[in-house]
Amino acid sequence: MFHRCNMGFWAGFLLLGVVLAGPFYAVATTIKIAGSTTLLPILSEAAKQYRITHPDLRLTVSGGGSGMAVANIERGTIDIGMASRPLSAGEAERLGSSTDVIPVARDAVAIAVSKAVYESGVTQLSLAQIAAIYRGEIRNWRELGGLDATILVIDKEASRGTRHVFASVVLGNSRARAPGATIITGSNNEEQSVISRSDQAIGMLSNAWLNDRVRAIAVGEGDAALLPTLENVALGRYVIKRDLNILVPKGSGVEVKEFVDFLRSDQGQAIVEMVGFHSVR
Repeated sequence: MFHRCNMGFWAGFLLLGVVLAGPFYAVATTIKIAGSTTLLPILSEAAKQYRITHPDLRLTVSGGGSGMAVANIERGTIDIGMASRPLSAGEAERLGSSTDVIPVARDAVAIAVSKAVYESGVTQLSLAQIAAIYRGEIRNWRELGGLDATILVIDKEASRGTRHVFASVVLGNSRARAPGATIITGSNNEEQSVISRSDQAIGMLSNAWLNDRVRAIAVGEGDAALLPTLENVALGRYVIKRDLNILVPKGSGVEVKEFVDFLRSDQGQAIVEMVGFHSVR
């Protein structure tokens, strides 16, 4: 399932199954990768490093969400899909045994708040409190010991893997509605931008997208509340966690298989950790 790009042009023509005239020009193999924006930093950096030793290979990496990755793998329009959530029962049935689901990293879904919210005193919340915010039952940070300001609740598009994992753990159902939400975002980058520009926001983000203006709060009750650190994810203590997977059709060509092996190798897993995720090793 490779998409080939002719780097020159044919200097001859085909007649009765025989190529007549003209030289052949080099043909580059393209591997098309798309899906979850959570995996985007991993696959983009891996593609960049892999091309150093494979200059004739073209790798394109784009986002769109885990749901889009599954759909495009089904259609055969991409070579590798990026999925930051488990396949649904329907997706697993449709893909059947034709696609391998391969974990390449582990991640936490952080409960992220604006810097002003964190510094006002909201540094941890229980799962019940987070659920109440998203259900619209708690609407002001003052109710949680923070500033007197309406909570800007950010949800994600239903197809996003981050939303699937968050809703499964926090709301009890991956498809649960969030009537308290004010804004619905797509990519991690988009949501990070909204939270960083606000003094009142809460959202769900991959751990790798946190920064000084977008702070993770500890999740849990009292002294048992935990931050989404790499250690807590590795030891299975942080509850909103997931594997980050790639979807690879069985029967893929050698170029795809070798790139997948690279992702799982020591060098590939070093990239995983470099961009802020946890190795599967």
